[in-house]
Amino acid sequence: MTTNTLLIPALMLYLAGSAGYVLFFLVQKESWYRAGFISVLAGFLFHTCAIGYKYAHGGRLPVANLHETILFAAWILAGFFILIRYRGRVKILGVFAVPLVALMTGAAILLPDTIVNLKTPFNSIWLFIHIILIFTGEAALALACGTAILYLIQERAIKTKSNRFFFKRLPSLEMLDSTGYAFIVGGFTALTIGLISGFVYARQAWGHFWSWDPKEVWSGISWLIYAALLHERIVAGWRGRRAAILAIAGFIILVFTFLGVSLFLGGHHYEFTRW
Repeated sequence: MTTNTLLIPALMLYLAGSAGYVLFFLVQKESWYRAGFISVLAGFLFHTCAIGYKYAHGGRLPVANLHETILFAAWILAGFFILIRYRGRVKILGVFAVPLVALMTGAAILLPDTIVNLKTPFNSIWLFIHIILIFTGEAALALACGTAILYLIQERAIKTKSNRFFFKRLPSLEMLDSTGYAFIVGGFTALTIGLISGFVYARQAWGHFWSWDPKEVWSGISWLIYAALLHERIVAGWRGRRAAILAIAGFIILVFTFLGVSLFLGGHHYEFTRW
């Protein structure tokens, strides 16, 4: 058995879940919402089996090449979305999150699962903590970005008073703003602890906490953007449109840090994204 034996059904179910959430958005029937969520949950179970299969055969977290890294990130995002579904108030967020999970899973399936001889030790608890928290933080910040996009769409619908389609289907601006803020607080907290554990691991693996590695620099930039957003919200009362735009910009920087830096700038983290 290969992981694609499990991943292809997962992808099909994620696509079905995406369709369910889109139909829920269009026709506003709870039956489509439930169908979408059940499909995502079933896809996540297949996805979890694939991650478990890789972990059992490799004896490590499956983040040793680009295929595994994207696959693992999609798994964390799907799991986080399922977790917050029971507490979140923005049902329509699945329109953003589930297609993103499907896109990442599909990309992972298409990428070669190349066996890489890693120079970096994988048996450190600090690396485990670093990877789990960084990916969880990025998942929360991805949902913050999705919420921000919905906020801007709803804001425009209210201002123009001409597009009742979005106005009737999206939550209030206050709910979108408070939900996005909660995602940013949670994501920033996980990102901060993840970066700290990464510094400790770097000291163990490479002999120093900080080496001006490209990934370290861009991770620091990403952290500063969200720190600035939280600071201005608390001190200056930033809310609404400005906060939404900065949340989207921060996530774009995160995506570049996650993929672009390793692919184009190299550094210590390059070996985790080889393909």
